[in-house]
Formats: sequence, structure tokens, C-alpha cells
Amino acid sequence: MTATDSTEAQAIHDLTPRQRVFAIVGASSGNLVEWFDFYIYSFCALYFSSAFFPKGDPTTQLLNTAGVFAAGFLMRPIGGWMFGRIADRYGRKNSMMISVLMMCGGSLMIAVLPTYATIGTAAPALLLLARLFQGLSVGGEYGTSATYMSEVAEPGRKGFYASFQYVTLIGGQLSALLVLGILQLLLSHEELVAWGWRIPFVVGAASALVSLWLRRSLHETTTASARKSESAGSVSALLRNHGRAFITVLGFTAGGSLIFYAFTTYMQKYLVNTVGMSTKTASGVMTVCLLIYMFLQPVFGALSDRIGRKNSMIGFGVLATLCTAPIMFALRGVQSPFMAGVLIVCALAIVSLYTSISGLIKAEMFPVEVRALGVGLSYAVANAIFGGSAEYVALWFKQAGTESHFYWYVSFMCLLAAIVAFRMPDPTRSGHLK
Repeated sequence: MTATDSTEAQAIHDLTPRQRVFAIVGASSGNLVEWFDFYIYSFCALYFSSAFFPKGDPTTQLLNTAGVFAAGFLMRPIGGWMFGRIADRYGRKNSMMISVLMMCGGSLMIAVLPTYATIGTAAPALLLLARLFQGLSVGGEYGTSATYMSEVAEPGRKGFYASFQYVTLIGGQLSALLVLGILQLLLSHEELVAWGWRIPFVVGAASALVSLWLRRSLHETTTASARKSESAGSVSALLRNHGRAFITVLGFTAGGSLIFYAFTTYMQKYLVNTVGMSTKTASGVMTVCLLIYMFLQPVFGALSDRIGRKNSMIGFGVLATLCTAPIMFALRGVQSPFMAGVLIVCALAIVSLYTSISGLIKAEMFPVEVRALGVGLSYAVANAIFGGSAEYVALWFKQAGTESHFYWYVSFMCLLAAIVAFRMPDPTRSGHLK
């Protein structure tokens, strides 16, 4: 280790608790902005789907917008590779600053996009382009911010600190729902369909400035030697030397991402389209559920510091396998919004065993020179295939008259996650992240 490396490493080691908290806030602020922008698309789809896909019944229109939502996920592996390489070779800070600006550019593009009535088929094509741009950014944001937060967190409390990645991720969803709820109170349904749905995209784009300012003052967590390493940001080095870790992350991310999107972004549509709630009631239920879910993350993150990350993952896999279908069947016949909320919170508590440590458990499996790439790319591939398609698959099954098949599909993928968790080595003993 060179003198420069020693100085950089010592600077991170000597951070005060207050500085570590500020670093977590700075890193996670961009995470909140990015996920607000990304999720506002899903939550506003009920209002703008007819503006870009005017033909067909409501389920068909939602199916089309869900397809565009899924397409954004297909860019995530490219974003995971591109920003992971930037983070490993040029620093976590630079990567996070670029990604948040890209996300807001895509959000602003959607905010001013002409509709099908104005420019015809070019409208859904440009909507797709904006979503691909956002998908590229989010694909890079997750891996880099997860890596940074795991590296800057205090040893012995990494589970607690790292859980704030999903606090802000859920905060982005919650903020999107709150903004939508305010607009529903202030505007009529006709106004929301005509132009009101554009407002949240403007809010998301403008909020990037605060995040950018916070991220400019972050401490870099990598050393010059690590960034200049021949294997830094190299896919070939990652797969050659850490292939097992890569496959392991793919395995449990597939089930984790799928059930996460099933009970968050898709759940609002499920409550409207299947349970029969009004849009406003469904939004209210999901707002409360996501608020509780957000506060659960530090609790389960701290729990992982006590029982171990592997045990948390095993608990998630087993409980999700056993409980997903019963909860979905119970929701389908529920009459009370309160009981619907109770069932959803139960499901989200199970998901919290995974989401609270999602980024950390991945970061613990890779050495510093390929950590951002390893976390970002493996997560993005599994998330694109299974998380990004969750809404589309669910709506496809519904349109085919076999909606319950989706419940068993989620359960099966969580079973695979449980098997992977049982077989995985204990990441806290890998020596990669102390």
C-alpha cells in the first residue's frame, strides 16, 4: 500500500459517527431521487396510459405501459456494467453524481413529452426512449450506492447503516405516492389525465440539484491503487475470479426482486384491478404500508448484525415461499382496506429480511476492485429479468384468466432464493468487507 493509499484509507477509518451519517445521507439522497423518478412512472400509469396507448380496455393499456416499464429494466445490466466500471476505476463519488443527473434528464423528458394525439406513434416511442435512459441510470445507481454505503458504514453496524439504502428506495416510492395523493386531492380525475400526471416528473427532475450538492462533498472510499488495478471494473476478472459469488447474487436477487415489486409497485394496480378498490383508496393503503415498510428496514438491518446475513436470507426465502400465495389469495377476497393493509404489511415484513441487507450482502461477496461492478451487474441482470417483468407477467396472467398462477410463480422463485441462501458461504467471513 502506498503512502497515498494509507492516507485515503485512514481518512475513511477516522470518520466520526456524524460524518458517517452525513455520508449515508449524501449517498442515499440520490437513491431517493432516482427511485422517486423511476416509480412515479408506475404510479401515474393509471392516468397517462391512455395518452400514449389510446386503444383497448384499461387492462390492455396498463399492459402496454407495464411493457415500457419492463423495458426500462432491460437497460439495467448495461447501467450496472457501465457505472460499476466507472465506480471501480474512477471512484464511487463520480459514478453516483453522473447517475443522478441522467435519471433526472429522463424524468424531465417524460414531463414534456407530447401525447399520441399530438405526434402519433412517435409518442410511445419517445416514452420508451426516456424509460431506457432512466433504466440505464438506475442500473448504475443501485450497485454504486450499495457499495459506497457498505464501505463507509461503521464495522459491527453495517447491517443497520446499509439498510438505509432501502429506506430511501422505499422513501422514493412513498414520496411518489404522497405527491400523487396530493394531486388527487387538488385536481379532478380529468385534469390528472389531461396534464396533472406531468407534475411529479418535474418535481423529480428538480430535486436532483440538492442530491448533486450533497454528493459533491462525499469522501471517496476506494484507494488510488485499487482504482488503478488491472482487474478494476473488469467483467472478465469478475467472472473468472468471483463467478460463484456472481451466480449466488443472481439466485437470491431473482426471488427477492420479484416479490419486492409484486408487493410494492404492482400491488396498487392489484388492489384496483383485482380487489376492486378505488384508485384513491388503493393509494392510501399503499402509502401507509410503504411508510411502515420503510421503518422496518433499520430494524431488520440491525437484526442481521446480530444473527448474521446468511440467517436473514434463509428466513426470507423460507417465509416468502410459504406465505406469498396465501397472502395473495386472502387479499383477493378482502373487503376492508384495513385488513388489506395488514396483509400487505405482513408480506413486506418478510421481504424486509432481504431488502434491509440487499446491497450489503452483495458487497460482502466481492473485493474492492470489482465490488461496484459485481454488485451492480449481478443485481441488474436478475432484477431486469424477474423484477422488471413482475407487473407485465402479473397482468398477462390476469388477462389470460389465470391470475393465481402469478402467486405460485413468485413462491417458486422465492424457493430458489431459499436454496441459494442455504448453500451460500457466510459473507461476513469472506474477508472482502470488514
